[in-house]
Amino acid sequence: MDWPISEVARMSGVTARTLRHYDETGLLPPARTGAGGHRYYGERELLQLQQILVLRALGVGLPEIGRILSEQVDEVDALRVHHRRLLEERNRLDALAGTVSRTIAELERSRKDGNPVTINRPENLFEGVQPSHYAANMRDFPELAEEIGRRAASMTQSEADAGHRERTAQMIRLAELMAAGHPVTADPVQAEIDAQYRAVAGLHAVSAEEYRAIGRSCVDNDAWRTAYEAIAPGLAAYQRDAIEVYAATPRG
Repeated sequence: MDWPISEVARMSGVTARTLRHYDETGLLPPARTGAGGHRYYGERELLQLQQILVLRALGVGLPEIGRILSEQVDEVDALRVHHRRLLEERNRLDALAGTVSRTIAELERSRKDGNPVTINRPENLFEGVQPSHYAANMRDFPELAEEIGRRAASMTQSEADAGHRERTAQMIRLAELMAAGHPVTADPVQAEIDAQYRAVAGLHAVSAEEYRAIGRSCVDNDAWRTAYEAIAPGLAAYQRDAIEVYAATPRG
């Protein structure tokens, strides 16, 4: 039995355009091509697509996925490896969820008591966060991800923690502006977005359209959206809209 590309797209949640790209790059050829160039996929191809999506979810790039798939012999052994990696990722996410939960509790206690925000154990903010995870969340921007990967490889955990603190501080400042009712066009909001842009551009040249794409990823990328929404509901969309305004504003 085989399925047309439209049905595979519906079942997997992967667009037909992406499936065609996987075919054109040799990552996932269809089982056969019918009249009019219509692609059809069999059970073997669906299993391979599952592996591709699992590896993508784990932050593996397409070139590396192609290498992994080309070296595999036994599908059951391959799935066991993927399963082990998924369990490891689940444990990491559990640690991150615990970190966010503890931070929320401490922030709520500070606000309830009317005291300045304090964190009893600052290292708890960064439990479960490793430098390599930053590059994984940039996989939709390969050149920038490559540069981040190079930087991450040379970073110590303390350096990664410092960078994460600064990024979190930026998110909190933006959340405070949102809570105060500032529109995304307001000067203080755009100043924060400009600072973020300069930090990204300091790693790799970023065009206005690429910065827009990064802004959209604040909502579309699950990991990014979760991080923003953990700070304040609606912050992901607020960041995206603020970046859209920034990217559309002519610079001197």
